[in-house]
Amino acid sequence: MGKRRSGRELLRSLSKKQKKHLREFGEEHPFYDKLLLLLLLHLCFPFQSENSDKSSAESDSETEVEQVSVYHKLLATLKTSPESESEEEDDESESEESGESEAEMDSEGSQKTGEADGGEEDKNDVPEEEEGSLSLPCFGKWSTDTAEQTLGQEQDDGADTSCDPRHGVIEEFTDVKHESEFSLETNFMEEESGDCNADTRDSNPFKQHMDKELEEKEIEKMSTLPKTSSQSQWPRLGQLTFSSTLEKHKTLKADKEADVKQLYLHKPLESTWPKVNKQFLSSVNKPSDSPFTPLQRELFCVMNTYRDLFYPERNALTNGEEIRHAYCLHALNHVLKANAQVLSNNAKRRDRKPGSDTDDYRDQGLTRPKVLMIVPFRECALRIVHIFINLLEVNDKKKIDVSNKKRFKGEFGSDPEEKPPNLKRPEDYEAVFAGNIDDHFRIGVAILQKSMRLYAPFYSSDIIIASPLGIRTVIGAEGEKKRDFDFLSSIEILIIDQADIYLMQNWEHVLHLMKHINLLPLDSHGVDFSRVRMLNLNNWSKYYRQTLLFSALQDPQINSVFNKHCFNYAGQVAVRNVPLTGSISHVMVQLPHVFRRLEAESITSVIDRRFQFFIDKVLPEYRDAIMSHTLIYVPSYFDYVRLRNYFKKEDLNFTHICEYTKKAAVCRARRFFLKGEKQFLLFTERFHFYKRYTIKGIRNLIFYELPTYSHFYSEICNMMKATDNGVDATWTCTVLYSKYDAQKLAAVVGIDRTAQMLQSKKNVHLFVTGEN
Repeated sequence: MGKRRSGRELLRSLSKKQKKHLREFGEEHPFYDKLLLLLLLHLCFPFQSENSDKSSAESDSETEVEQVSVYHKLLATLKTSPESESEEEDDESESEESGESEAEMDSEGSQKTGEADGGEEDKNDVPEEEEGSLSLPCFGKWSTDTAEQTLGQEQDDGADTSCDPRHGVIEEFTDVKHESEFSLETNFMEEESGDCNADTRDSNPFKQHMDKELEEKEIEKMSTLPKTSSQSQWPRLGQLTFSSTLEKHKTLKADKEADVKQLYLHKPLESTWPKVNKQFLSSVNKPSDSPFTPLQRELFCVMNTYRDLFYPERNALTNGEEIRHAYCLHALNHVLKANAQVLSNNAKRRDRKPGSDTDDYRDQGLTRPKVLMIVPFRECALRIVHIFINLLEVNDKKKIDVSNKKRFKGEFGSDPEEKPPNLKRPEDYEAVFAGNIDDHFRIGVAILQKSMRLYAPFYSSDIIIASPLGIRTVIGAEGEKKRDFDFLSSIEILIIDQADIYLMQNWEHVLHLMKHINLLPLDSHGVDFSRVRMLNLNNWSKYYRQTLLFSALQDPQINSVFNKHCFNYAGQVAVRNVPLTGSISHVMVQLPHVFRRLEAESITSVIDRRFQFFIDKVLPEYRDAIMSHTLIYVPSYFDYVRLRNYFKKEDLNFTHICEYTKKAAVCRARRFFLKGEKQFLLFTERFHFYKRYTIKGIRNLIFYELPTYSHFYSEICNMMKATDNGVDATWTCTVLYSKYDAQKLAAVVGIDRTAQMLQSKKNVHLFVTGEN
């Protein structure tokens, strides 16, 4: 009984944290270990006599034996004493209650920013696992509670909580079970099935790009001097413009044949890519033919040189999936090569001789994420992950390990029954808005050769897939308490797909991202600085980052991001094809088109000038009751609000529809306009983009500004044939434009007519018969 009592007394003297750690790990927390304290004192005061060293060593050994015996006594007490068990259960319940209250407070604090996501970790509670950093176990309550919460989440697959701020810390996802498996520091090259021979070849584009050491003179040159450009013609991509500051007058040539072995793909991808991409190849292709389509071959040739690329001819109906497969191959190839390099160097460092120079192993950035993929909807992220899985699975027998796959399918998948069966929309609309169209998400993906981890914390991820809104809520704004953008510091490949859709969402989110990418991190996040590349330490990451930008159209705002926020030393490649025929040729009704030119001194003044031109020159012509049933198409929401306020002030007979109008109000406005009870209908482009309703009763059409999507012009014009008495009606169409609308104008009327219209300052009258 004496031993049991002494054990209880010693147990009672411990704090709650010490008791919990003792129960979980069978030893005291290292912070309270007396032996560790003695070693620390010995390290702090090394200059002592030999006798003192000897005595301290003896005392250390005695202390160690004593400590081990105490641990065993306490463990025996825990197993045999019911009183101690009840005391520990009480302590555990108290600690759990305090932890739940803290989690509730955290969730309440995160409601403002919407950071309820599976992509980040609490910096103060969990040690981040970075490339080249030492992996440590998670001590304390946080790790065990989070593991239990995570298991509960995986069981409840139907609940999508990634955007629910009430879940707070629960969504700071950590897969404790797989943490060591996906840590690059605890894996070595011989444990992987692949080889890194491809990464050691001098002609490997990955090594050529990342190992090039820029000089300060070159950095200063890129920051100050303008870029020189040259043009070339490729068979499939068409007109290419290559611009660079360091390389002058270099002509890019398309490879006639893209052999897989010549592209230096990582070993598994050489065998899986032809199978994955087989769906896009012609059925008459022989096995010896190229595994790329003509478009993919030319796109991948540019991607593989690590130059920036802007391709503005992406089409969701025709080539959208081809392009997605091509950039997924490039991103996965980059990650596998980078991780193989780190794993290989880990093995070399483990076998190196003590005292050897470690500066030869600089193979990573300040944080682990290497690839950032910006896509508009969850469905896009779902397809990307499926492509990754297919590319990593060599055959049916060798399936890769994908953690949290069931949860991912539940949150990013869609239910076909949710879509109304009688909903009829254009084909391009069906292609864009297929599947789960939620636009607030972010997910980290960690990749090894035989396994993939979904919902990895950002600082343990290789690839981050997010929407502009999802990444914006993490970055936060200046002054917010909870914000983080350090994980963007070492992004090596940025892929922005379907950039045109972000013009319909919120383009400010994209600009906010570009301002916070490749900045020096505010914290070290446990990185081993001896493994960090000098380019990252010099804050030159943006000069090595490759940006791949895909869009369905050329727009000044998209062009601005590519020209002003891309600094790749290897240069930029942009596809600049001009439309020979415009969308006006698809107008199927007999309609006179009047293009009225307005003059503006600058692009900033064109907004006010257009409004003044409209109310002074155009609107008076349509105020007469004869000009009823007039629809005014307004692309910008700010212009729409301005016109709506003016119409209310002037007490005009009008109704209005925008993307924020409720369904009942939309039905009422459409009915009033059809019956002629309202003379004018203000109609926003975003509403048309998201709904594609057919507006009946249009007799007069005014394009306040040329539409962002050129095919919207013909769609709106063709709505006139939905009018019952349209045969006898006298229809009109008026379009306002300025010299700053050259790209949009060319997409509507063609390049030849655009040149004539910009040279002439007179109004242009075109008559479309339906056969043009």
